[in-house]
Amino acid sequence: MELAVGLSLAAVLVGVPAVVLWRVLRGRRELGTGPAERATFETLHTASLAAPPLRAGLTAEGVLKASRHLRELLGSPAVAVTDGERLLVYDGAGEHHAPEALAHAAPTLRDGRTQVLAIDCELLECPIRHVVVVPLTTDDRIVGTLAAYGPHASAGLVRAAQEVAGWVDSQLELAELDRSRTRLMEAEVRALRAQISPHFIYNSLTTIASFVRTDPERARELLLEFADFTRYSFRRHGDFTTLAEELRSIDRYLILERARFGDQLQVTLRIAPEVLPVAVPFLCLQPLVENAVRHGLESKDGVGRITIVAEDAGAECRISVEDDGLGMDPGRLRLILAGQVVSDGGVGLANVDERLRQVYGDEYGLVVETAEGAGTKVNVRVPKYRPGVSAR
Repeated sequence: MELAVGLSLAAVLVGVPAVVLWRVLRGRRELGTGPAERATFETLHTASLAAPPLRAGLTAEGVLKASRHLRELLGSPAVAVTDGERLLVYDGAGEHHAPEALAHAAPTLRDGRTQVLAIDCELLECPIRHVVVVPLTTDDRIVGTLAAYGPHASAGLVRAAQEVAGWVDSQLELAELDRSRTRLMEAEVRALRAQISPHFIYNSLTTIASFVRTDPERARELLLEFADFTRYSFRRHGDFTTLAEELRSIDRYLILERARFGDQLQVTLRIAPEVLPVAVPFLCLQPLVENAVRHGLESKDGVGRITIVAEDAGAECRISVEDDGLGMDPGRLRLILAGQVVSDGGVGLANVDERLRQVYGDEYGLVVETAEGAGTKVNVRVPKYRPGVSAR
């Protein structure tokens, strides 16, 4: 019965089972009773409250918010957390010991071993007489310490401090993964910006220049559209935007292209209003439309047609960008999406596909329907809501 409880908890919160079991095993005979179940769920609840602040990493602000919950998990009068160079927080009784906390942490920071230290205190009313200091690590590096202060240092407190520290480590590793993902996405967006066709920029400015004498007002309007398009494409904040903003930028892009090609470029949009507020990765659609223009018009004779559809599909938003151009060999397309071939015919496809998979999972990668001479249709699905995804 005890094993089953431990296994079920393992699926609830990473690193928590050992803490939970420590508390439950103290009252082994009570397992399954009301008080034992309440203690289990209280521990899980406390851990869940401590987790979000720690997902920002080992910062003074995050640790301060989590410290009270860490103290409750340990059942200690006070806790202290350092980042290896400074005391981030001392929370609880005996605050006059806070200036000593970094010195208490020093041996553990040096050798990475758990330390149990006795503390001399002249104040009889102070409950602090011992401290258990355990290391905090990420990627096998000591990044700080967690210290539990109390009247005594039992084996149970040592074990609990080590298990809570292990759980904190897991949160810090998740925070590092979040930062790595953010850095990767920023790098990929920078790479995508670099792929914005210099040919398109040159042609847009040439088209604008051609209107300066014949239609100055039209030239002014196009110049403003060009400025707004480049401002959006090169903005420096936010990994996500709304579908409405992405479509607005696409509209500016198409205005510039239609000024160049006139009636040879025909565009149809079918957009469901209810999906406009949906958050999507920044610049996830514009490369698909640019790709469609190059396939649907530049690579064929006569009129080129592009259809952009965004529709409500329950918990998801479904988007498609279709052109009637020359299409592509499916085998070559697979190589492009796998990043094994760099091709002007696949502007940004691999980049967009990779970012969608990073954010939503592999099941949300691009689905491309194409064949030589049969045009191309790129399908995108995004959840309407996903934790951590918002257009700020």
